[in-house]
Amino acid sequence: MTRAQAELWVWRHPRVEGADQRCIGRADPAPDPRRARRLADRIRRTARRHGLARYVVSSPSRRCAAVARWLRRWGWRHERFEALLEMDFGDWEGRAWSDIGREPVEAWCADFLRHRPGGGESLVDMLARVGAWQAPPGTVVVAHAGWMLARRWLERDGGLPEHAGQWPAAPRHGELWLLPAACLPLPAPAQPEPAHGA
Repeated sequence: MTRAQAELWVWRHPRVEGADQRCIGRADPAPDPRRARRLADRIRRTARRHGLARYVVSSPSRRCAAVARWLRRWGWRHERFEALLEMDFGDWEGRAWSDIGREPVEAWCADFLRHRPGGGESLVDMLARVGAWQAPPGTVVVAHAGWMLARRWLERDGGLPEHAGQWPAAPRHGELWLLPAACLPLPAPAQPEPAHGA
C-alpha cells in the first residue's frame, strides 16, 4: 500500500451560489449540478490514476452528496455519514454575518473552544466528532471546510486551539487534501480555574 492509499482523499464540496457572506453550516443549499458533476469527474480521474477503490463517502448535506451521487451513477458505491457534517451554527444558520452582528461573533472568539455559536455546536464537540470518525485507508470523502480543518488540526497538532487566531484558513471549494485515516484521541480540555473562595 502506498502512502497516498493509506490516507483519506478529502475534497471540499463545490461552491454554492448565495452562500458568500452568510453563515452556512448545517444550512443545506444545493450546488449547481454542473459544478457537482465537474468535481465528481475530477475525483473519478484522480481515483483511477492512484488506484483507489470506487467507493465514496460524503456528508448528507446536498452540496456534498450531489457530488457523490454523480459517482454513484458511474458505478461507485456511496455512503453518507452524519459525522462528516459541517459545524452546527444553531440559529445563526443561513443568516448574513452582518445580521448576526459583531458582539455574538466576538463572544464566540473569546471562548473559541467551548462557546456554542448560535446555540449550536462548540468547536471542542466538533473536534471530538471529527476525530472519532474512522474510515478505511484510501477512502474518497466529500466534506466541508470546517470538517477538513478539524481533521487537519488533529493530524498536525493533536491538541486544542486556545484562541480563534490559531485556526487555519479554509480550503478552496473543490480542493483536495490528503488527511489521516485515523486520529489520536482528543485531549481533555483544560478546565477553567475555580474562583478563589469557591
